[in-house]
Order: sequence, then C-alpha cells, then structure tokens
Amino acid sequence: MQYLKILSFVIISAIAITSCSPTLYPFTDNVYEEFDSSSDALSQVQFYLASDIVLYRDFGGKSASVENGTIKIVDGRKIEEVIFKKGTPGVFIFSPKKDRVAISFEAEDDRYLMFGPNQKAGGRFVLLAKEWKQKRGKVTYAGQTWNTTSESAYSNLLVDLDKARKTKYKKTTVSGRKVN
Repeated sequence: MQYLKILSFVIISAIAITSCSPTLYPFTDNVYEEFDSSSDALSQVQFYLASDIVLYRDFGGKSASVENGTIKIVDGRKIEEVIFKKGTPGVFIFSPKKDRVAISFEAEDDRYLMFGPNQKAGGRFVLLAKEWKQKRGKVTYAGQTWNTTSESAYSNLLVDLDKARKTKYKKTTVSGRKVN
C-alpha cells in the first residue's frame, strides 16, 4: 500500500511540474511570417536552443587570453571554447535582412549568433555560418571568427508559441501633419 502512495505522489508531482513548464516548438519560416517579421514583435519572444552549440578557436602554441570561454589544452595546443547548452534562453537583437535573426544568449548585445531557415530542416531557423567546409563551420561571435562542428549546424531555435501568440502587439504608423 505504501508503494502505491509513493507511486501516486511521484506521478502527480511529475504532471504538476510538466504542466507548469512551457511547451516549446521549433521557430520556423512559417512562425516567422506570423510575426510579420516585425522587430518589435520578435523582441517580445523568448527563444531557446534545441541542442548544444560549441564554438572554438585554436591558438596553437601561441599564448591566449580568455575572454568568453575556457581554455583547453589539446595535443599541446590551446583551444578556447564557448558552449551554449540545450535549452539556453536567448533574445532577439536585430534582423540584418529578411529571414535572418541575431539572437543573444548573454547580457552583452554584441555577443549573438545568426539563425535562418533551412528547408532541409523543415524551415527551422538553424545556426548560420559564413562557410561550411569538411564538417566545420566558421561563425562570427563577439566580433571574432570561431569554428563550430557539424553537430552545431542543425541546432535550431525553439519558442513557446502559446505565450508568443498571446502577446499583444499594437503598431501605429503616423502619417504626419502639415500646416494649413
């Protein structure tokens, strides 16, 4: 009987905890269109990472100063890493052009990653790189060039659609006033 009470408590607790957490959905080109590509509307949306993103820079044998991440020694080489864990919350910073969003996961606005839709991933907004070569990408982060692996290539953005859709956004364009 004691076992059933404990099991019931565990099940009820699990239901209560999961009902409070947001239900996250992929941020896709269709969802992007729902927001009318408006910077003001997108700045009200909380973004999350669907999977880990790892950025790294190889300093070789040179001396390195740590700014953003940690320094690792790999085969006698100094490697600086910045790791963005799955579920990390981020905010919209700007959109340099249609279908591109800069998302910051840190307090500083100059530390952002670029995401855009990938049709091979169902229109999901995935990490964008300047180039992809031999399963390695080059991205700009905090004004510097970093490498990333192919595992990070399909890391996409998630949003709480229910909360985002409930956000009321009113936009008015003023036409001006002329002297009579």
